[in-house]
Amino acid sequence: MNKFFKILKRVFFVLLFTILILGVFGYVYLYVLPKGPEVTEVEKLKTGTDSFVMYAYKTNERRSIKVWTYKPENWKNNDRIIFVMHGGGRNADDYLDAWKNIAEEHNILVLAPEFANKFSKYTTNDYQEGNLFTFFGTSNPKEEWAYTVIENIFDHVKETNEITNKNYDLFGHSAGGQFVHRMILLMPEARINKAIAANAGFYTLPIKDLEYPYGLEKTDISSNSLQKSFEKELIVLLGENDNDPSLGTFRETELAMQQGEHRLARGSYFYKTTFNLAEKKSWDFNWKVDTVKNVGHNYSEMSKQAIKYLVN
Repeated sequence: MNKFFKILKRVFFVLLFTILILGVFGYVYLYVLPKGPEVTEVEKLKTGTDSFVMYAYKTNERRSIKVWTYKPENWKNNDRIIFVMHGGGRNADDYLDAWKNIAEEHNILVLAPEFANKFSKYTTNDYQEGNLFTFFGTSNPKEEWAYTVIENIFDHVKETNEITNKNYDLFGHSAGGQFVHRMILLMPEARINKAIAANAGFYTLPIKDLEYPYGLEKTDISSNSLQKSFEKELIVLLGENDNDPSLGTFRETELAMQQGEHRLARGSYFYKTTFNLAEKKSWDFNWKVDTVKNVGHNYSEMSKQAIKYLVN
C-alpha cells in the first residue's frame, strides 16, 4: 500500500511539473515572444485595395497587425473613415471585399484590421473580448487592449497620410459585433463617431458584479464611464432571421444562455438591459436597436444595410 501511494505521489508531482512547464511556455509564447507579420515600410495608402503592417502597440514591438484598406479614387482628407471588424474567422480581407462597393458609392475610406491568431478556435480573449485579460486570467495594460490598437491604427493612418479627421465610424459583425459594443462600453473616450454592432453572439451587460465578458466584474469601469458610453452613438443591428444558433460559433455557457437562445434574442435582451439602466439613472441614452428584415447571420448583407445608419 505504501508503495502504491509513493507511485501515486510521484505521478502527481510529475503531472504538476508538466502543467507548470506547459503554462510557462504557453505564457512566454503568447505574451512575451514577438508575433505577427513583418512590419511594412511606411507609405501613403494607395487608391483601391491596399494593406500595411504596423506595430499594434505604442509601448513595445511584441505584436504587429495587418490592416487591409480600400480607398476610393475621390476620397480626400476629412471624408468619412470606417473601421470594419471581422468575425470569428478573422477574415478581414473578406470583410473588406464586402465593403468595396459601399465605399465607392459613399466615398468612404475603409480600414479592416486583421487580428490573426493561430489558436482563434480556442481563445477569444485577444480579439472580441478586447485583450483586457490574458488566457490565464491576469490583466493586460490598457496600452495592449485590442480597442487601443484601433486608436493606434487611426493615429498611424492620420500621420502617414496627412489626414486631419478627428473621428471614425466602426462596424462589426458576429465576433466583430462583440468587439464593437465592448469597445463602446469599455473605451468611451475612443474617437468613434457612430458604431454598429451587428449580430453579436453574446454581450457584455453593464452589471458590475457579473464576471467579464458577460458583465463588468474586474474591469474598473465606473458609473461615470458608463454614462459616457451611453452618450455615444451605437446601433445594435440584428438580422430578423438570425435565430439559428447552429450558424457560426455560438456560445452556450450558462451565462450566455441567460441572454437568449439565439443571437436575435440576445441582441434584444442586451438593448433592453442597457436602456432600463439608463432610464433608471436618468442618463442620456443614444443607443438604438433595429432589425433587418429577411437577413440572417450574413456579414455581407448586414454590411449593405449598415451604411444607411452611418450616412444619415
